[in-house]
Amino acid sequence: MAEQATYGLDAPRIEAWFGANAGEVELPLEFERIAGGRSNLTFAVADAAGRRWALRRPPLGKRLASAHDMGREFRIISALEGTAVPVPPAVGLSEEGEDPFYVMGWVDGPILRSRREADAFPRPSDRRAIGERVVETLVTIHDVDPDAVGLGELARKEDYVARQLHRWHGQWQKQHTRELPLVDDVHDRLAARIPEQGPATIVHGDYRLDNVILSSDGEVAAVVDWELCTLGDPLADVGLLLVYWGEEGDELVPLLEPATIAPGFPTRDEVRALYAERSGRDLSEIDFYMALGLWKLAIVLEGVFARYTAGQYGESDADDGVQQFAHTVERLVEAADAAERRLS
Repeated sequence: MAEQATYGLDAPRIEAWFGANAGEVELPLEFERIAGGRSNLTFAVADAAGRRWALRRPPLGKRLASAHDMGREFRIISALEGTAVPVPPAVGLSEEGEDPFYVMGWVDGPILRSRREADAFPRPSDRRAIGERVVETLVTIHDVDPDAVGLGELARKEDYVARQLHRWHGQWQKQHTRELPLVDDVHDRLAARIPEQGPATIVHGDYRLDNVILSSDGEVAAVVDWELCTLGDPLADVGLLLVYWGEEGDELVPLLEPATIAPGFPTRDEVRALYAERSGRDLSEIDFYMALGLWKLAIVLEGVFARYTAGQYGESDADDGVQQFAHTVERLVEAADAAERRLS
């Protein structure tokens, strides 16, 4: 095993757990860090016979008390496994010791994290179909009855936006690396104009194209990264999806150059219209949720930046241009400020 691949993993402990909990396993195991996630760490696990799984664990070192709850994330995918929502099969959870983890069955298929990876589907018609399926899958998530699948007590259902503003403002105060008074200002202005919430649904919390594993023919094979899932206002998922859904000519790109700028993908306006049509929900206030999404994403990325600089991912501070995260945080807060002002 390469040093980088096993960083943060207690291989003997994990092998013992697999032998007792994962069915047929032929040791030793090999581990490979999967790129893409910027919060919990994800590893591909393979045994000597070529069987594969995915393992999730928190970042290294000190963590915020409310973050990176492996048991909660495992509970969510276990509950959704029997629904129309495509998720990886849940294998098992280990909460012993200081480094909990959970294991899922391996779902093979492309993940479109960047413009370059959109070339896996060169035909514009295929890209359009993928975009439409991503939106339809979000509608499917929001159609699940939380009580019916055992998630009715996952969180409070009411006052979702107020709770999100309170939570993420608190996260900012605990982990920020520099003073940005505009974060507080935007928080206060958003808190003063929260739209009325409709019936609560499951909210993924970080729904975007690159949190979807596709099949070889472009179907949605699995939705991943349920770390921020809760109950509340489904329009928050839509607003954040639109923030991530980049178009050619965008001045602000929150993460990598997104796959959605490739020819064929639906535009943001088309994504918005398709969600409204398929869900039947009123999106007249969606610009508020986009402003909320920009503000929240700034704080999420500030946390990622803080963890990188503290060495909690086991990588150098400059890995993948991480030093750009600080600048991106500032631009996102400015964009949230501008978006909120346009609501007036």
